[in-house]
Amino acid sequence: MKYCKVGIVLVVFLLFSKSSAQNLEYGKVTNQELQVKVHPLDSTAAAAIIFKKARTYFVYERGNGFYLYHDFNIRFKVYKKEGLKWADFSVIYLNKREGFEEEIVKFSNCVTYNLENGELKETPLRTEGNLKTNINKYWNQTLITMPNVKVGSIFQINYTVKSRNNVRFPVFNFQYEIPVNYAEYQTDIPEVFIYKTLLTGYNKVEATSKIVKETESFSHKYNQQSDFPYKYQLASYKAENIPALKEEAYIDNIKNYRSSIQHELETTRFPFDGVVDYSMTWDGVAKNIFDYNSFGRELNKDNYLDAYVKALNSNVTTEIDKLETIFKFVQAKMNFDGDYSILTDKGVKKAYKDGTGNTAEINLILIAMLKSAGIKTDPVLISTIQHGVPVYPNRTVFNSVIAAAEIDGKQILMDASNKYSSVGILPLEDLNWTGRLIKEEGDSQEINLVPDKNSNENVNIVVALDAQGKMVGQTRIRKTDYVAQRFRESTALLTDDKYLEKLESDLGGILIDDYKQVNDDTNSSTVIESFKFTSNKHCEIIAGKIYINPLLFFNTTQNPFVLEKRQMPVYFGYPKTDKYNINIEIPKGYKVVSVPQPIKISTANSVGSYSINIAYDNDKIQIVIVKEINLAVVPPDLYDALKDFFQKMMEKQNEKIVLTKI
Repeated sequence: MKYCKVGIVLVVFLLFSKSSAQNLEYGKVTNQELQVKVHPLDSTAAAAIIFKKARTYFVYERGNGFYLYHDFNIRFKVYKKEGLKWADFSVIYLNKREGFEEEIVKFSNCVTYNLENGELKETPLRTEGNLKTNINKYWNQTLITMPNVKVGSIFQINYTVKSRNNVRFPVFNFQYEIPVNYAEYQTDIPEVFIYKTLLTGYNKVEATSKIVKETESFSHKYNQQSDFPYKYQLASYKAENIPALKEEAYIDNIKNYRSSIQHELETTRFPFDGVVDYSMTWDGVAKNIFDYNSFGRELNKDNYLDAYVKALNSNVTTEIDKLETIFKFVQAKMNFDGDYSILTDKGVKKAYKDGTGNTAEINLILIAMLKSAGIKTDPVLISTIQHGVPVYPNRTVFNSVIAAAEIDGKQILMDASNKYSSVGILPLEDLNWTGRLIKEEGDSQEINLVPDKNSNENVNIVVALDAQGKMVGQTRIRKTDYVAQRFRESTALLTDDKYLEKLESDLGGILIDDYKQVNDDTNSSTVIESFKFTSNKHCEIIAGKIYINPLLFFNTTQNPFVLEKRQMPVYFGYPKTDKYNINIEIPKGYKVVSVPQPIKISTANSVGSYSINIAYDNDKIQIVIVKEINLAVVPPDLYDALKDFFQKMMEKQNEKIVLTKI
């Protein structure tokens, strides 16, 4: 970035005159604060942030250029031993890379306060307590452990991050997994920098800003003194009594819903340099990434693949068969090195030779092979669930690449970096709202990553019941699409014995024998399990009557949605249909006296439905139960309806079939 001398001198005066004016202190720690045993608004809190204050400002260093300083002052209070972990405090910051120097993190005046024999004791952090580690080629981490922290302690941490990165400020979080009594963030931004701000979360944040006008003297190139008027924006963001961010049932990435503020550089307007626009459209982001040598150029390399593609397709005729064959080949050959990336690291040719690579390398190899086979295929930029939701156009919002093929006008998404995914079935980590398909000509389009087709789990049970309540039977479970993918991934690291032990426990303590997976193809979109079982635990005998739950050991007794209100969407991941066909042979000398009445329960907007039908004759009971969740993500305004639906479903599932002696 070029700066004229006028702009430089102007900002030099401005920023050095303002940089020492801000006081982040919040008052002294008192004996009364140390004596408090329980957080006043959350008695369950193990710790709390008493206050968090931060400030971002600019400083120009002659000969080096502009630096940003981010000052932080945070004070914690520990209420329970579980809160001691907050004494381990880390800061993640940019490593040295193209375009940026390594950021510098400095801690100062970090003190632990305790009440000992009625006296306030201070224990400062020694400078040698800092531990610096390298996370990866992009990020470093500095860790400190506050000294002498125990239940009842208050400790305060001050640190500054010095950075050349003016593209994005560090995200300022108002909300944590513990309550925050008060949080405030201030920014002092000269008029030559324009940032767009994004507030996230559901807590009220008070935002104020004002423009300050001043005049500074400067010397221009003829050594003449002139006055130059300038402006800078002072902004403040405050929040009080912020509740802890707590895990709830069915959440994708709870960090997406944390109250926070982000700043992204939009334009600069230095005197005599004109306006430089840094804001991007999604098409601009796509083109910017495609133009990287480690993306577009790598995507177009395919000379090392020709012989392999011809060999793979020698006996394959249809496009869908070619796609399946190539996908399975790449998935089997390539091993994911654990690095999610939109850019190649060592390049596709070397990654192919080594058999290992990051997500970009593996899926760019897949795309190149499919294109060589004549299948129209494009890369899709995505943000994985743990990386966060891509909110506004920026290259950094994406962290991975998948492939999108088109056959007969139908789009098929694939990710060969995961050993348990299949054609059209992405890894669960990829199912994060939307991605961006990039075309070579520079165009792009939004791609919906959320599945709209129901995955299925069909359970068939045949069971014989004796007069003592013992059940002996056989079960067959067929899982398709994302249900099958989740099953394969969750059981990948379990031995057969460990899995059977877990399955017996999950199904209420039944004893399993003769377990089989009918198909053992990990690339198939279907998994079929079958096993024999016995159980003495899944019916009750009271006063000569036998009480049976219609779902036997697949019954769910508790509603997962217990909160009165919910601000976050409910994330199921994918739509799903569960169907149970259960045939029960009743013991001789018994008859059916009552069964749950048939019913169908549905929610508004067709989010979910539940039905149960039971038929019986002299010695057999036939049960059909179908449960559907038709949305992968349910918005919070439908939470009450969903909660009510689950409650009615639980109540119905807990009604009993009653047998009595003839």
